[in-house]
Amino acid sequence: MAIAKLALKSLYNRRATAILTVLAIALSVTLLLGVERVRTQTKENFANTLSGTDLIVGARTGQVQLLLYSVFRIGNATNNISWQTYQEIANDKAVKWTVPFSLGDSHRGFRVLGTNQDYFKHYQFGQRQSLSLAQGELFNTPIEAVIGAEVAKKLNYRLGQEIVIAHGSSDVSFTQHDNLPFTVVGILAPTGTPVDRTVHVSLAGIEAIHYGWQNGAPRAGKLQQEQLDQVSLEPEVITAFLVGLNSKMHTFALQRKINEYQSEAIMAVLPGVALQELWSTMNMAEQALLVVSGFVVVSGLLGMLTTLLTSLNERRREMAILRSVGARPAHIFTLLISEAGLLALSGAVAGVALLYGLILMIKPWAMDLYGIYIRFSALTSYELTLLAIVVLSGFIIGLIPAWRAYRLSLADGMTIRI
Repeated sequence: MAIAKLALKSLYNRRATAILTVLAIALSVTLLLGVERVRTQTKENFANTLSGTDLIVGARTGQVQLLLYSVFRIGNATNNISWQTYQEIANDKAVKWTVPFSLGDSHRGFRVLGTNQDYFKHYQFGQRQSLSLAQGELFNTPIEAVIGAEVAKKLNYRLGQEIVIAHGSSDVSFTQHDNLPFTVVGILAPTGTPVDRTVHVSLAGIEAIHYGWQNGAPRAGKLQQEQLDQVSLEPEVITAFLVGLNSKMHTFALQRKINEYQSEAIMAVLPGVALQELWSTMNMAEQALLVVSGFVVVSGLLGMLTTLLTSLNERRREMAILRSVGARPAHIFTLLISEAGLLALSGAVAGVALLYGLILMIKPWAMDLYGIYIRFSALTSYELTLLAIVVLSGFIIGLIPAWRAYRLSLADGMTIRI
């Protein structure tokens, strides 16, 4: 205990250098834990986005791309699927339910998803959690919309508000479907998934705003609200659809049947397999980030070692005085190790505090720009292990200056030559 107090007083006397050393370690610890937390929570967010779905069907492309645009609303489809093909697969005896998607439009930077009532019945996230309404009701007419929790919060929308959908998925669009504004009739409860950042409308609504369009551009006059009952709004094409099966035993047979479908170039992917391929694609980047973070931590600890070794020559008289008043070489040895350990421990604690401060700052920004929900949660066992390694490394690095101080003789300390 006396050695610890002496170490604290010694560091206080050299507080400017000590603070800089602690700050360097804190920044390196923040980077290490920050990379780890973003990595794990990004995976958690992706894994919790879709649950209880056996197959995702879309135009023939890479399975990761199909997963990204259909589930995570990232990127765009290479092609569409005809409504006839969708109905044929949906009527297969192995299929229990389907949820069709129509993507390609947006509202003020948020994706618009055309679907039907089955979406709210069968779409699940997390641990098979179903979607629920926080306010209002589901859409029943072509020009009604149900918005996600983040859309309502970010744009300050309320029930009964009219919104105009824009053509295209970019933040800025020059083509507005202002002939048919949609009325917000429902707001979904938060899910922590891309659902929160999606405007949901009916497939009939998507057809209505694109009525008379050809090759992605308007050709005929725009459809007006009073004309909705006079035209057929059955979709001609959709972007993708989810499939739930009567039995898991039929999964691979139906997947092969869809992948070999002759009338149209479509494919079916298993969400879990596509997700694993996505992780393997990202694995090298993850490892590179962790290695860089590790090197930053090592640099911080080496900076601490340099500081202790540099100050050691200036403290030779101090060591000699301690020896002269009864301190043994082992006491000097323990003192230097304690100082190194205290610096490492203080840096680790400051790094955790800085990490939580940054999480509070970037949490809304990460959600808005990348759809990553970073939870403000306690340190995991793995993160605590990383912290323990950093602190232990501080003690180990302290052995070097401690050994040097241990070998300094009393006479050498009292007769320093300048």
